[in-house]
This record gives sequence, C-alpha cells and structure tokens, in this order.
Amino acid sequence: MTLRDYVRKRRFDATPEPDADRGRAGRGRRKAPIFVVQLHHARARHYDFRLEADGVLKSWAVPKGPSLRAGERRLAVEVEDHPLSYADFEGDIPEGQYGAGHVDIFDHGTWRTDDDALDQIAAGKLDFELDGERLHGRFTLVRTRPVGKQQQWLLIKRSDEHARDSDADRMLDEPAAIAQPAAPLPKQVAGKSRAASAKARGAGSRGSGVRSSGVWRNVAAKIAGAVAAPMPKDVELQLATLRERPPSGSEWQFEVKWDGYRMLAYVQRGVRLQSRNKVDWSERFAHLAEAIAGLSVRSAILDGELIASDRSGRSDFGELQRLLESGQLDSLHYVIFDLLYLDGIDLRGAAQAQRRGLLREVLAASTSDALAFSEHVEGDAGQVLAASVKAGLEGIICKRADAPYHGGRSQAWIKLKHVADEEFIVVGHTPPKHGRQGFGSLLLARPGADGLAYVGRVGSGFSDAALRSLSKRLQALHSEQAAVELPGHVPFPRRSVRWVAPELVVDVHSRGRGKEGLIRQASFVRLREDKRAADLSAAVAAAQAEPAPRRARAGRARPLQETAMSDTRLSHPERIVYPVAKISKGEVADYYRAVEAWLLPELVERPLSLLRCPDGIASACFFQKHHADSLGEGVHPVRLRESAGQADYVYVRDIEGVSALVQMNTLEFHPWGAKRQAPDRPDRLVFDLDPAEDIAWSELKRAGREVRDRLAEIGLDSWPRLSGGKGMHVVVPIRPGPRWAEAKAFSEAFADAMVAQSPLRYVATASKVARKGRIFIDWLRNARGATSVASWSLRAREGAPVAMPLRWDEFSRARSSTDFDLAKALRRAARLRSDPWEGFAESRQRLPTI
Repeated sequence: MTLRDYVRKRRFDATPEPDADRGRAGRGRRKAPIFVVQLHHARARHYDFRLEADGVLKSWAVPKGPSLRAGERRLAVEVEDHPLSYADFEGDIPEGQYGAGHVDIFDHGTWRTDDDALDQIAAGKLDFELDGERLHGRFTLVRTRPVGKQQQWLLIKRSDEHARDSDADRMLDEPAAIAQPAAPLPKQVAGKSRAASAKARGAGSRGSGVRSSGVWRNVAAKIAGAVAAPMPKDVELQLATLRERPPSGSEWQFEVKWDGYRMLAYVQRGVRLQSRNKVDWSERFAHLAEAIAGLSVRSAILDGELIASDRSGRSDFGELQRLLESGQLDSLHYVIFDLLYLDGIDLRGAAQAQRRGLLREVLAASTSDALAFSEHVEGDAGQVLAASVKAGLEGIICKRADAPYHGGRSQAWIKLKHVADEEFIVVGHTPPKHGRQGFGSLLLARPGADGLAYVGRVGSGFSDAALRSLSKRLQALHSEQAAVELPGHVPFPRRSVRWVAPELVVDVHSRGRGKEGLIRQASFVRLREDKRAADLSAAVAAAQAEPAPRRARAGRARPLQETAMSDTRLSHPERIVYPVAKISKGEVADYYRAVEAWLLPELVERPLSLLRCPDGIASACFFQKHHADSLGEGVHPVRLRESAGQADYVYVRDIEGVSALVQMNTLEFHPWGAKRQAPDRPDRLVFDLDPAEDIAWSELKRAGREVRDRLAEIGLDSWPRLSGGKGMHVVVPIRPGPRWAEAKAFSEAFADAMVAQSPLRYVATASKVARKGRIFIDWLRNARGATSVASWSLRAREGAPVAMPLRWDEFSRARSSTDFDLAKALRRAARLRSDPWEGFAESRQRLPTI
C-alpha cells in the first residue's frame, strides 16, 4: 500500500492528521531510520506499528500490541503507508472520519536491519532491531497469508537480553525507562531540569516532572481561534513591516525591538532550536535547549530572540557577535515573545493578547535565568516611541492585540526604528563604478583618543548635484598621505583609495554599528558647510546595531509566481525546437519562465555549460562554456583558470540571463558544482548512475537507494534526480571547503567501494565493454570544470524530457528516468507546495576524510 491510499482515505480539511506532502522531506540529518508505535483508540482499540523505510512509514495494525516475551507471536495487519510526519501525531480524529478516535504515542526511537528493508518486506520476512524508550532488541515480521485485500503478518520478539515477561498493555502502567534501567545520576546534575536528567541517563524520555499534558491542553483549547492539530514540523515566521510613523488606536501592544537573532524553539520529545534561516542551533546553544526542556510542557513552539545584554540590561548586538565568535555562549539569553503551539493545540489562529497571556503563565514556572518573557506596554504609540528613545533603545515593535499569527510580513506587526544621524569627517573616497560619475563611496572617520579612526563608508543617498559638488571639493583636497589606518579586511582594494585632507564634515543616516564599530546601512544626508573637522567631539556616539540581514538560502525555491521574464526580445518564437512533440522556441521560453522559482537556485552564480540547438534538436547541437558578448546583457563573464591559461566562462544572476540564453537557442543548462566566487571549493557531489542497455529500471532504482544508504552510513544525506536521459543522479550537498582534488578522490573511492561490494552490479570505469550488464557509477562529474544537468532543465531529446528533482519516496514510484516532459513538469511546478529537495541548500555536512 502507498501514500496514495493514505490520501484517498482522508479529508485533510476535516482531520488533524498530517497530509502526505508534509512527510516527504526525508530523513534530514538523522543517521538511523525511526520507528513509532501509536495506541489508537478507534472503533477497535489497537496499536499501530510503523517503521521508516524509503521515505515513508511502513505500517501494521497490531490488535494486542507488541510483546516482549521471546517467541510470542502477535497478529500484525499491513495497512497503508503513512507520511513521516505521522510519527509525531497525537490527538483526536473526529467522528465520521477514517480511523476516528484518540491517538497516543506509545513508543518511538530508531531501528536497524542488516539487509535491504524493502527487499525483506517484499520477500515476506523482515528481521530488525529496535532502540526505543519501551521497546528494545530484536524482532521479526513474517508474512502469513492475505485476508481479502489485507496482508497478515506476525510480529515476533526474538530471544535476547531485552526479552521479558511483559507486553504493550502491561507496559502502559510502567515508566518508559523501565525497559532500559538508568545509571545512577551524577551528583552535579541531581535536581536539574528533566532534559538534563534524561540526558544524564541517556534515555531522553518524558520525565516524571512534566505536568500532565491535559492541564495546558485544556487551557489552550478554550482560547478562541485555537485548534487541536498535530505539531507542525516547520512554521513560517511572522515578520514586522518597517514604518516611519507609529500606528494609531488603542488595540496595540508595544514591545522592545530586541537586537539579536530571531530563533524558534520546537519542543517535542526533546528541543530543537532553529534560526531564522532554518539552521539547527540545538547543539550550539545547549544551555538554552536545556532551559526550555525544563518547562512543564509536552510540546510547544516558541518564538523569540537570542540576545546578549549590556550592563544596563539592553540587548547589545556587538556584544552578541563578540560572544558568538569567542564561544562564550552560556551568558546568552532567549527572550520569548510568542507561543504558537502548546500540548496538541495550534495557537496561531488565536489573538496575540491571548497567546502572550498563556506564554506568560508557561514561563512563570521556569527557574532558569536564560529564559525571559518579552514584556509589553499599552498606550499611545508616539509616547512609547519617545520613551524608548530616552531609554537608549533601538526601537519598538507594535503588535495588534487581536491579530492571529500569520507567516510573512503584514501590518499586524509594525517596526519603528530610531535612525542614527551622525557627523563624520571625510578622509578619502573610492573610484566610481557602473557609469557613476565622480566617486564611488566616501571613507569616513571620527576623532578618538588616538586621533582619527576609520568608521566605514557611505555610497548611497547622493544626488547628481551632490556628486558633482563633492567631486570638486575632493579633488581640491587630494592628499598622498592616508589620514587613517584601514582595518585588516575591507571590501575594496586598498590601492584604489584616493585619500583627501580630513576637512569636510558630512551628516550620515545609519542603522548603528557592527561588531567592529563600523557604520551599517549608511546613507548620505548633507555636507555640513557650517562645521569644521576640529568642531567634532572626540566621543563616538554609541549606537545599537541591528543584525546584518542574512543572505537568502541559496537553494530554497520561492513559491511559484508570475514574473516578468525579461526585456529580452525573443526572435522567431514560432520556430519548432522539438519536432515530434511540436514544441516551439516560445514554449521553451515560457517553460523556463514558469519554473523560474525552482530553476534559479540551481543556476545563479555558478559557471555554466550550455547546450545550444540553433535549429532544434533534429539538427546539430553544441556545448558552449565560454562567454561571448553576443549572448546578451543578462549573461555575465567570470574569469577562471584553465589548462591553457585563463578564460571567461558564463554565469547568470537572474531570469534575465536565462531569457537571454534561451533567445540564443539554449535548451540545457549544466552548472558547476561550485559558485563562481569560490570556483575551487565544491559545494555538492553528483553520482550519475548510468545503466547498460539491458538493465531494468527497477534495478536502477534499487541502485539509487543503495547509493543513498551507503552514503548515509558515512554520515552524508543525499537527494535523487531523474536525469531526463538514461539514468538518475544521487546528489550530495557538502560544506564548501575541500578542494576539487579531495572531492574527486572521495568520489572515486566511494564508487570503487560500491564496485568492490557488488562487482556484478556496478562498474566505476567509463569503458563501454566493462559496462555490459552493469550500472556505471559515474564519479567523474566531481572534478573541476565538470558539470551535471540542472534540476528542472529541459533535455535536448525527443519528447522534451526534464531533469526532475524528487523526494526519495517519489523516486521509488518513478517509472523511468524520463517520467517528466515539459507539460508534466509545468503541472508539477504549479502544484508543488514545498521544495522536493527541502533541506538540501541548508545542509552543512562535511566531506568525510578517506
């Protein structure tokens, strides 16, 4: 049974169970598959036994539950696959819905097997080992006979040190940890939070100090707008909209604008801390995870800010950066301002004031100094803003008290910031760029105890008149002597600086200072004709800095949306490119426009090889990797080293570049495995599985899963892609750092190891003769200058197939490497709710040493 059966049986607008799409993200960084046993109080009470395999939960209904008695057999009826997100589901399935009744999690953990799980299930016998809170040791599932459409199995406990006289119903009355006796607690952790104690025991279970989930659940359920639902794996942050004027009305609450890093905390059988860009911070800020685990809740989602405090108790971003760099993390605090989920109740639909009232109660029981509730005030917004100025705060956040929590920016949260207006001395300038006249940016300084000190530069805010006037002044003040010493690293060539005598004074708006005391987001206001450099005070104004905006995740696709493709004029859009499918050049251009959100993360800022077909695929096509001006304005050159010296390669920054290349009859895009800024630092590996003509597709799928599993054994997660040609790709993201020689050596060693393990199935050499009856593991794409086709790229083959990224569970259902043509790819792009390679771009896994 498949996830299709799971979806067919349920109405997700009427049941709190997770839909199938929410479970397809894969295993993330887990090194072992999970299992879960759920007690289901349905029409017929039973236990649901679920094992993660091939991206889903393989599931059996066990009427009497698992037994720990060696050799005792328990009936297990095979049911439909469930999504991975179902492993966290607890709650009530409403009457009238499939499986109506209450669901509790009885046990959870990880499992392992020595052989391929899918092969064993297909053969009717699965030997495995569980490592949970209640269930441990070896078990076997044996298929007996079908009853109607359902397959019956037997779940059998094997004889080992974990076998004992007990079963699931009896274990309900036992503490979870009884199945694995705990070691005595060290004295230094006695009396700590339940998370600390569990960590010391090595159990990680729900401690006895947790208040009953029913207490908070009942309170939360009574709030208007709150709904019972499974805890979401991921939530979209609500963001504040920057405005210049305070809002009017009495329905607002005002909080301090904390100067730190936004952070979510997910509490459910452990604590997961996540940054705004979805980086896992749980291990890095373990003291905060421990403090949160001590809260008397079973499950929760908290929203707040990671901060460092100055001596006055204000958040200090410069101090935060210093502490992060020095590793002094225990003094950092988590200021919490919202509660999105609590013990089975989703609170995002409830009013802001109600959510925060409940949050205050939850945090009141905390004894940790690391956690703090973000207090608010009410009243007139203008007066609150004025008071915050006097208090030396960076600004305030205004939140509508009656508003629900919605991801993204809205007018329900408004950010008011105080703009720092300071006077600086001009000490130099950089040359102009991009057609600008006069100068690029002004280098600024402030008087200090040891003379002038460099504080940064300003390059925006100049009118044409100001550029002309200042340029004349700067020419007259030219000096060969530097007035300040520049820091060790500046984002411009030192030799390009043109120094001037330190006489001019300018007013500059900025957003405070960064960690090195340099001004941020500076904008020129005016030249102070009425002031001289000698008039400035030696004291440097202390301005609080807002965290530097993080770069958007490189591989995270935006939701599909209409975009103006470009101003590039498409010549001969009616020309047929794919003669059998009768697809025109204009339709190719429209396709790339439609999938822009998914395609661009694969292409931008990477050197590209292009397959161009001037007269369509029926005539000669050719590869091009070097830049030419004829490719169009949106196509850019990047100078790279090659064997014969240096040459300009091609890269694009946006859809304008893609459009220009389509105009030049490009059909296929093949990016490097590295960005142009660091061409010698690969950030991904590609294993291209190329089957011989006599290899069945089912064998290739099995090979793809085996490559995935062998990579997982050495700590590497991977994602599948249908090539749109003959085979499939297993793609591995890595943290940039190793050189190409290291990446190539690792890839070759991995391929050789696969061949050594299964010499009759695989080959690691490109010889056509050696490939007969085998699958070629092409590791040669992991070398400098080698490329692989981009996800969502068309292929220059009849039928217009597309190289398609999939989830692993989708790959198991694929029927061929060309499952997706242009039309099917368009339909997929339109219905996708999330990136099939979710987690790929955020992965920071390191290349193992060999």
